Order: sequence, then structure tokens, then C-alpha cells
Amino acid sequence: MSKKRASIVVDLRTGQHVVNVPDIMTILSAAGWKPDVALKEYSGQTIKLAKKVSGPDIDLVIGYGGDGTLNGVINGLMVAGEKSAIADIPGGTYNEWAGTVGVPDDPVKAALTIVNSEPRRVDIGHIEVQGITLPGVDGQPGRELEQKPKKANSSRQYFFLHTGMGIDSVVMAHISKPLKYRIGRFAFDVAALKELPQIHTFPAEIQVLDKKGNVLEQWEGKAWQVIISKTRMYAGVVDVAPNAYLDDGMLNVCVITADNAIKSLEQMISMVTRHRLDSSTSKMFQGAHILVRLPASIGMQVDGSVIKLDDFLRKEEREALKGADPQQVMVTYRFDAVPAAVQMAISRGYEGKLFKNVPPESSSNATAEQQVPHIANPRTAEECKQHFESLHKQGYKMKVVGVVPHPTKKDTYIVAGKYTKPDDEQVELLAARIDTRCVLLNEKGEQLPLTAVQALQEGAEFLVDGDKNSRGVVKTKCAMLFS
Repeated sequence: MSKKRASIVVDLRTGQHVVNVPDIMTILSAAGWKPDVALKEYSGQTIKLAKKVSGPDIDLVIGYGGDGTLNGVINGLMVAGEKSAIADIPGGTYNEWAGTVGVPDDPVKAALTIVNSEPRRVDIGHIEVQGITLPGVDGQPGRELEQKPKKANSSRQYFFLHTGMGIDSVVMAHISKPLKYRIGRFAFDVAALKELPQIHTFPAEIQVLDKKGNVLEQWEGKAWQVIISKTRMYAGVVDVAPNAYLDDGMLNVCVITADNAIKSLEQMISMVTRHRLDSSTSKMFQGAHILVRLPASIGMQVDGSVIKLDDFLRKEEREALKGADPQQVMVTYRFDAVPAAVQMAISRGYEGKLFKNVPPESSSNATAEQQVPHIANPRTAEECKQHFESLHKQGYKMKVVGVVPHPTKKDTYIVAGKYTKPDDEQVELLAARIDTRCVLLNEKGEQLPLTAVQALQEGAEFLVDGDKNSRGVVKTKCAMLFS
């Protein structure tokens, strides 16, 4: 990323994320960003925070939490109408988006990835209730409620990964949070096996529409699960949309059918325990506009967070549903692809196949393979000796965490590393800026080209000398690589 103002929305969870925030701010500061922090203290606050911290002067909004936190950031920016780029630092249970686009789980490495990323337009999905049918009385046909789309406020009406209706919403509603924080995604499997005997099939109707509302494809039958997705892997492990792209303007539908009760039950167990789909008991569709009709009793999860039908309804509609049997009330949801709706920070090193369109030529710092190694400002042997002695007297010896090129400055690199203070042995994260004003030496005191820092591996020792500010950023005068 190349701009300067950033806001970090942090999911506090059990408080464990807070201790990593200073390290994240160190990395962003070293890259020239001015980061601010907003803390999410309760469920549902992320959308409000994202709306509050966004604005025309904020270039990047970072979600630090799970996929639900990132979803809240996207919804907040969409409601506010802001055009800030969006980035992710994974800190949740699943972190499916991070796994999809190659963002490391370690918050420092994730921040380095953000520094070495570029904004790319991606599609998202929009959800609304198009119609509600109340059950008939005394043999009379059901009554249709006049439904107009409710404008988004604090509800999750946009998704960037997937929406699920059926077993996954039931399971997610019953996941133990303490267990989820301890064992991560396996908490889903534990809850699924526990809830599976209580889950039943439901009638469903799927329609794929063109932009004029004409029906292109239709399916009707019994189902265990309906998934609407923008990415290929569901829960990071099950391929439910092999032809999905982040920028194709399409939504992907996977229905796990229940035409054969025994076989479809086996399919559900296989999906939960072995993470596989059986083509004989699943149907797949693709389109920009999708209608899904099913009972009001069937819950929904959006990007890993359970939401309620009430979130889409006005007060008068909620009143009309009171006392009605939710298994007899039929709801028609409409899902629309919103092409190129948001800018997501995607690593310049991303090699996945989820983009159809080739990104524009990157303006990032050239890699070592693209450059001819040379010493931009050669020093005399005497000058190198003086720097060599200075390093050993007052340098910071770091253990490298990662290295990235500076996003806007040529021949400039950021080296993140852990430094143990000699007086109290506390560990501090430092971010050393290496540029043409720095003298880079080897263990013999010989000068090296600056591109040599890109060969640093995690855990390697790196000695730097320079002015360190309160954020832990070192404007490096000289540095040494150890073989």
C-alpha cells in the first residue's frame, strides 16, 4: 500500500490481541503510515466502528480479528460510502480470507504483508429479503407480506466469503466460545457432530436470474444446506465452488440435496469430518442474481457470523410474524453480486488463482532478482571500519521476523526483528529502515549492496545502529548481516 492514513479495528476477544497492536503499529509506522486504533468491545460493534473511523482522509482500514471482524469492516464502509482500501490481520478462529489470499497468521508478518500489498477491486455479495409468505388459514392460500428492501444499518447485508443456510448456521450458533478460542476451527467439527442428530432437511427453491429478472435456471427439492459463495473453499477446506473468482461478477451456489435421505446424511457427515462433497448429492449453480426460498425456521450465517431474519425486517413485518410457525412461513432471500465493490489489500506476492483479471504493473520496489546488485554509495575501507566498530558498541542485535521492500521508496527496505534489551531482557519489536543512507556490511566489515537484506531469513541475526523513535522504528545508519 502506498498511502499514509490507516485505522485498525481490533476485536478484543479475550484481550490477547491488544498486546500485539504496538508491534503492528511499529511496522506500519516504518512504512510511512500514520495508524490509529479502534477497539471492538462487544458483538455487533465492528460495523459502527468501521463507519466511525472511515472517511475521505483514511486510506486504509484494517480488521484485526476473524472473518466476522473483516465482514463488519466491509459492511461499515459500504454503509458509509467510503472508498478506503481494506486489509486483514488474522486473529480469529478460522481466518478463511487470510488463508485464501496468503496473509500469515502472525500479526507482525501480516503487517509486513500489508505493507507489501496493493489494492485490488473484488466483488462482494448483497443480501435482502424479497418476500415473505405467511401460512394459509382454514384452507385459504398463504398471505404475502409486502416487503421492501431494508437499508443496511448495523446488520450484515454484505458478504465477501459465503453465506450458509442450514446445518452450518445451527452449528455456529452452538459453538462454545471458550472451546473455539482454544482449538480453533476444530470447535466447528465438535459442535457439528453434537448437533447433527437434531438437524433436519428443509424444502428449498433456487432460481438463477438474469439482470432483467428472467429465470435462467431453477431447482426445487429437499436440502440439508445451501451455500452462496464468492470464494472456492468453504470453511477453508471444502471446495464448494471450483469455478469461483473474486472479480468475475458472479455468485456461486452449492446445494446439498436430500433426495436420498441415507446418502445425503452420509454427505453431511463426510463434509463435516472428511471435508468432501459427493457430486451425486450436491447441485451447483452460478449467476449474478440468485433467489433462495426456504422456511423462516432455517437460520443463516454470513462470513462465519450467525444473523437473524429480524435483522432484515422492519418493525411491522416482525409484528406480522409473531405467533406464526416459522416452519410454515416461507422466506425468499435475494442475493446479488456487487462487482468491484471494495478494494482489498492483496499481497504483491500472491500467486493464487482467484483473480480472472491480471493486475496492473506493480510500482513496488524491484526485487533482488530484477536488480543488478551494486553499491549505490561506496565507502572507503576506513569509513567501513568506523561503522563496523560503532555497530559492535551501540548496535541493536535483532532476530529477523521478516523483510519487505518499502512501498514507495526505491532502494529502501523494512526489516522487522525482535530485540532483547540487555538491562531487563524484555523483548521489543524493532523495524529497521534500510535505505541509501545506510552502510550495509558483512561480518568482515566489507560493504554489501542494499539488496542483500532481502536474503535475510526468519531467525537470522541482524545488527543495526541508528536513531530509534518511540514506535520502535530505527532510521538505520549502518547494519550488519551475519552469514
